Amino acid sequence: MILTFSGVVQAVDAGERRVIAGKIAPYDGEIGYTSAGKVMFSKGSITAANPDKIKLLMSHDNSQPVGRMISIQSAEDGLYASFKISASTRGNDAILLAQEQLMDGLSVGVEVTASEPKKGYLLVTAATLREVSLVEAAAFPSAAVQSIAASESETVEENQPTLTESEAAVTTAPETTTEDSTEAAPVVEAARPIIRSNPLDSQRVRTPITSMGAYTEHKIKAALGNEDSKLYILAADDSISTTNPAFNPTQYLSEFPTNTRFGTPSIDACSRGTLPASGMTINVPSLVTSAGGQSGVAPTVTVEAEAGALSATGMVTEYLSGTVNKYSGMNTISIELLERSDPNFYSELTAQLQNAYLKTLDTTVNAALITAGTLATTAQPATSVGIIGYASEAARLVYEATGYFANNYIANGSQWQLLMGAVDSQNRPVYSASQPMNAGGLVQPGSIRGNVLGLDLYVDKNFAATTTVDDSAIILAPEAFTVYQSPTAYMSVNVVSNLQVQVAIYGYMATIAKMPKGIIRYNFT
Repeated sequence: MILTFSGVVQAVDAGERRVIAGKIAPYDGEIGYTSAGKVMFSKGSITAANPDKIKLLMSHDNSQPVGRMISIQSAEDGLYASFKISASTRGNDAILLAQEQLMDGLSVGVEVTASEPKKGYLLVTAATLREVSLVEAAAFPSAAVQSIAASESETVEENQPTLTESEAAVTTAPETTTEDSTEAAPVVEAARPIIRSNPLDSQRVRTPITSMGAYTEHKIKAALGNEDSKLYILAADDSISTTNPAFNPTQYLSEFPTNTRFGTPSIDACSRGTLPASGMTINVPSLVTSAGGQSGVAPTVTVEAEAGALSATGMVTEYLSGTVNKYSGMNTISIELLERSDPNFYSELTAQLQNAYLKTLDTTVNAALITAGTLATTAQPATSVGIIGYASEAARLVYEATGYFANNYIANGSQWQLLMGAVDSQNRPVYSASQPMNAGGLVQPGSIRGNVLGLDLYVDKNFAATTTVDDSAIILAPEAFTVYQSPTAYMSVNVVSNLQVQVAIYGYMATIAKMPKGIIRYNFT
């Protein structure tokens, strides 16, 4: 699992040393929004085997390296690092963007090796650092440029501290007057001219989502053509009082009730694959015999007498195909919302777009599992005994058909309720007791993850079945069904001719049922 987690740029040195330094990840006590939701890093959880091999990228794009790590240090409040920036044009742009606070965040890309699910967030206890990126906005309130070094042609007073490559901060060089910097200022302006676009022009911005509200606010205002994010435009057609009452002028929006927050349990229970960068159909070569749910012939080996004829059965394979579909949604925003709403609106807008996107993906995968799966042979009652019978039979059927083990149990809300209420002959909880003897597993009302009879439980409210009936649960080997998902969702901001702002989120996904008989659906009696 790769996470991106934003930190703070503490210093930018545009002199001969060409160093960008700062906190790249916070430790205990600070939760941030990542590519996998809310995450907190425990102290010392991030390690870098070869720090000098860690590159500084632009917005997590491997094709845009701008520097290399020269120091890394773990402190009480987080992980700090400094980077030597290349003398390339891209390196110059990186320094300039950081100095101008246009890209003033640091974001780590880590591979998580150990984590603990907590209430409302994931606690990462061990992770390997893969890269660090300069990004537009950090995920934390403190993520802002704290000091800017002098540009290359400016001079530093004698009482200013000297930066070394191991230091984590650079103090601000004294500003010089126009007379003292007649050569330096034009260099910056010539290298990076300011272009103001007409707000009536249709503009499109396409960038991976790397942070929450600050990103959305910046993109919307930038798309309008105003770098100070304070452009006043004519009133749009929609009304703040009718379409967005939650954001009608309010002093604070720190508490925003919503029932859209969820995850992707069905997707998490399946195996995952990377979606290719091009094409709308993917093919996977496969050898699955009829026992697994597809046609195919495997080579055979037989016992033969001395000098007997060899088995001549040839292997027959096929391609399994998956269709790549686009999943998208859009929200149209009025000028009242842009100019008069609380800043938390941008955070909630981004969060709700992401929640809606993930819900659609998960619902699609859940329905695909039901369509591809095989109904359990034996019908079972909606009781604890019935659940035990279903799980034990499904384990056998999956192994016999695929050679893999049934590891995951996806249940709807009613089955979750049944499991939490299950008791033994002495009315003792079977799955929800704190430390029971001969425990059948662990199911709790405070988590949609648990364990049932040795199977990993995933509770999903996106089932079509809402009661304990046929297809209200799925037991599967993850290898039987693979989800191919684009590595990131994209947000598109478009300013249309009538000055309305359209904010859209979209991404791509394909699914392939590789072994349908490795997916066993609940059969209700």
